[in-house]
Amino acid sequence: MRARLWLALLLVFPLTSAWVLAQKPGGGGGKPGGGGYKNSASTRVGRSSPSTAANVTDSSHPNYHHAEEEGPVEFRSETILVEVPAVVTDKSGGHVHGLGRDDFQVLENGKEQKIASFEEIEAARTALSVPALKNGEFSNLLATGEAPRTITVIALDTVNTPFLDQAYGRKQIIRYLAENVKPDQVLGLVAITSKGLKVLHDLTADPKALVEALKKLNGEIPALQGTDVDTLATAASADVVAPPIAPATPGSDPEEALQDFILYGNAAIARMQQDRAIETTMRGFLDIAWSLSGVPGRKALVWATSGFPFYIDQPSAVPAGYLAPLYEQTMQALNDAQISVYPVDVRGLVNYSSASDVTYAPRGSAALSGPAFANSLAARAWLQNSTLDSLRDFAAMTGGTAFYNSNDIAGGIGRAADDSSSYYLLGYYLDTSNTKSGWRKLKVKMRKHDLEVRARNGFFVTNATVNPMVSRQTDMQLAVNSPFDSTGLGVTVHWRASSPDGDKKRVGFTISLPPDAITVGHGEKAGFDLDVFFVAIKNGVAANSLSQTIRGTPTPETLAKLRADGLAYKSSLELPPGQYTVRFVVRDNLSGRLGSVSAPLTVN
Repeated sequence: MRARLWLALLLVFPLTSAWVLAQKPGGGGGKPGGGGYKNSASTRVGRSSPSTAANVTDSSHPNYHHAEEEGPVEFRSETILVEVPAVVTDKSGGHVHGLGRDDFQVLENGKEQKIASFEEIEAARTALSVPALKNGEFSNLLATGEAPRTITVIALDTVNTPFLDQAYGRKQIIRYLAENVKPDQVLGLVAITSKGLKVLHDLTADPKALVEALKKLNGEIPALQGTDVDTLATAASADVVAPPIAPATPGSDPEEALQDFILYGNAAIARMQQDRAIETTMRGFLDIAWSLSGVPGRKALVWATSGFPFYIDQPSAVPAGYLAPLYEQTMQALNDAQISVYPVDVRGLVNYSSASDVTYAPRGSAALSGPAFANSLAARAWLQNSTLDSLRDFAAMTGGTAFYNSNDIAGGIGRAADDSSSYYLLGYYLDTSNTKSGWRKLKVKMRKHDLEVRARNGFFVTNATVNPMVSRQTDMQLAVNSPFDSTGLGVTVHWRASSPDGDKKRVGFTISLPPDAITVGHGEKAGFDLDVFFVAIKNGVAANSLSQTIRGTPTPETLAKLRADGLAYKSSLELPPGQYTVRFVVRDNLSGRLGSVSAPLTVN
């Protein structure tokens, strides 16, 4: 019989807000970020902007924010291991094997680091195994303790991609799946939609199943679909608060003043839509990262998109306002899960000239010549180059590669999938005496100059990336609404017997965590700290929910039992008869790791 540890329970936040998930507005305090931390980040010249009626500003604009602007970092752990997957190839692109620790150099902000851990990894191409479950058991356990896997997730972006380009992207992905997938290659298929992340097919080694799922996907018209390119350029680069209409003066053009007012007003709306697109995109990436966090190995996330509505003037840039924490948290989760992002521009070759746009005629035929045309051309060129720069930056920050200005989308997907087949995992310990927040630049070098290496180029060090308590409640809320199970923390749910309780039934259950799953602090931070949340859903409505915190400082004997048998939490739900889906979420507050699982329930 598994040893049981019964703990006191403490209610920690209101039940009424448990199911409705929303990012808190305001607050640019602590943020997420991708450090690839494992608790047991070149500054360059900003990109130039076009001189247009949009009055493009630099990164001091209030819509921009940089991680260096945050306060000092308070480390919650004295020992933080930074892990960096590195793909090494020869001049022909073939993977290089048999290298040793001394063949590598790792530099953080230009300073060489001592490589504390080193491993060459050959990823397996077998399907993920699922442990055998008893009747009434449901679990998120996948490949715990097994070898690293080659996993590729293809995300078709319908939020940031024009409708016709979505169709072209689907066609190219189908082509890749039908002609280029290697035997036993594990792939997943999702769509980033305006309503959130949509799972088209779970991880599988059957490309035919993915093709059939993709054929059923309907495209959607993005919110910015009808917005002209000039307005998009203004929204992406300038202060978009609409100026008042100036009084008419001798020689002034009232029509031109009105057009400027409309441009700025439309850009303000476009800015809000862009913010929404950033939020939706980041939430989708976060869901994917959490779902693969418990699977060993480097993974590839192929992002089929036409752009990222966020101007990145340097890697430390984050969206200002309420989006900053979500952005940094997503980067943190991607790197912790060893996920490299490979943006694939599904637009293919792009002609951004105003002359090629049949919709461009804001002031008649004269718009195709003179200052108006020159300004429009400059703004469009800036928008296109900024879009590609942001895709390149986002890929480099996670160790991936961006593919653009090419109609060979299938080829780009194939290269991304091949990267994770073999690589080296380098680790060094972060200097926690440096409490300055910001972006830490990473550079992996080879001592053999005939080899090429690709690794992520940095990570954020902010209070949110080193202090799991900063995003505690937000994490729980996001995990509840995710279409995926989070696998950073192994969770198994077992339904027990039910008993009458008036006109309802009291249904018992046990949540089990495997041995060594939870983090136990030492010294002044001795003990463990877990949040547990569960909600019963019927026809899309929460019927019952509960949030509790489990804290304890185990004795040596109890700690030995935890490490041998794991932890079991016992509780119950009061529900009237009906069919339910119960969502369980557990968070280790000392490490920030999450585990979630959904379990169907019939109450008779």
